[in-house]
Amino acid sequence: MKFYKLFIITFLSLTIFSCGGEKKTTSPSFSIKLDGKTDKVQLNSAIKATVINPTQRNITAVTFSINDQKLTNSSSNPLVLETTIPSTSLLGKQLLKATVTYEEGKTATAKKNVTILSNSKPKIYTYKIINTYPHDSKAYTQGLEFYRDTLFESTGQRGQSSLRKVNYKTGEVYQKIDLDRQYFGEGITVLNDKLYMLTWQSNTGFVFNPDNLERLSTFSYQKSKQGWGLCTDGEKFFKSDGTEKIWILDPETLKEQYAIQVCDNKRTYVKSNELEYINGKIFANSYQKPSMMIINPKNGALEALIDFRGLKEKTTVLPTTDVFNGIAYNPKTKTYFVTGKYWDKMFEVEIMEK
Repeated sequence: MKFYKLFIITFLSLTIFSCGGEKKTTSPSFSIKLDGKTDKVQLNSAIKATVINPTQRNITAVTFSINDQKLTNSSSNPLVLETTIPSTSLLGKQLLKATVTYEEGKTATAKKNVTILSNSKPKIYTYKIINTYPHDSKAYTQGLEFYRDTLFESTGQRGQSSLRKVNYKTGEVYQKIDLDRQYFGEGITVLNDKLYMLTWQSNTGFVFNPDNLERLSTFSYQKSKQGWGLCTDGEKFFKSDGTEKIWILDPETLKEQYAIQVCDNKRTYVKSNELEYINGKIFANSYQKPSMMIINPKNGALEALIDFRGLKEKTTVLPTTDVFNGIAYNPKTKTYFVTGKYWDKMFEVEIMEK
């Protein structure tokens, strides 16, 4: 027995010594360093970056990409990226990645966030009032949408949220349904003869029959945590969530496929609220500001700003009168209809360059 115990102790000691004596292999800790004092770069402008190799691995090749779009590299040094940001890149915070090949075919990646901005300054537009119409001053307007010559309007606030059909010339609400008190109504749009409506923080959207406002189904958000504005180009949905992102949704599953980020040539923009797709562009209310953005739906570039200052003052300004919000385009008149939250007027306007 004593011999057996001695054998076990000796075996364990040798095992521990053997394990402790093994040479540990460390994974490479490659990183990317950008030239310059900022991580912001404009479309079609030069960018330079270097792969940092602190453990001095034998690197044989490096491939650079942004969001898996391979970049051409004019540098003769494989560790250095010298290229131009492609005009096809999405704007906003994007992922620059270096795939590093080292030591007989092993690979590792290094990643760095870069902010890609537009290379064009937004144009500035203003408005001209064509007509002024009455509007329900108790409506906390969220979405406006023309469909089959009828103006649909969604309203917000818990306990006040609704979907309604409106005679825009008289302000008469001739059909209306109220949402349950738990829901805060948000933007609306129509696709394939169905009306889609968002709610704010309930992770729930509704699908209605626009003929009779019968609720047909519900859907949930996946990657976008809130519901703000909604529009469609006739094939897919665009959905804002209060951040800099506008999500592209599959028309069948209503799941977010990817997002564009709203940027001009200097910065990113947040709080795109009510959305309307007009002639190939996204028009978006800038929440809490008397302005509207015109956005390129392909990459998120802010192409123009519409200055609506002075419009609120043309309403009967009451203590309840809130911010500018709501836009609908009438394809028959080729004019825009805008209002605000708790405004007593709706305006038909033309848009022109300032």
